[in-house]
Amino acid sequence: MDELHNLLQWHSLGVILLIVLAVLFIQSGLDKVTDYHGNLEWLKGHFSKSIFKNIVPLLLIIITILEVASGLLCLGGGLMLLAGNGPDVGKFGAMLCLISLACLFLGQRVAKDYAGAASLVPYILLAASTFAVLQLIS
Repeated sequence: MDELHNLLQWHSLGVILLIVLAVLFIQSGLDKVTDYHGNLEWLKGHFSKSIFKNIVPLLLIIITILEVASGLLCLGGGLMLLAGNGPDVGKFGAMLCLISLACLFLGQRVAKDYAGAASLVPYILLAASTFAVLQLIS
């Protein structure tokens, strides 16, 4: 009975972590869609003195797709886990979150926005922890 109780606690934690990541990434991605021009103008200035200055529109589209896909996979993974299915979709979502965050981290470092890069570390730890919890219940 204790083993079942322990497993249910890990499942519950996995669902909560996936929902948090889903909210984070879906909101961020949708903000980029609904305010594309505002984000684009800000990013052009942010990367104006970097190697990315000529490809900012492409990078914005790529990161938007990554973020929305990450969030949707986490949402789906959380719902699947809640329904009693395995954690595979959630693990894929958490991994895609980590890839998205690595891209954002690279961008901040290249732009020499070290405070911005540092502010991403808690999100990286959240996504990595989510993946680790889901790995435990595999």
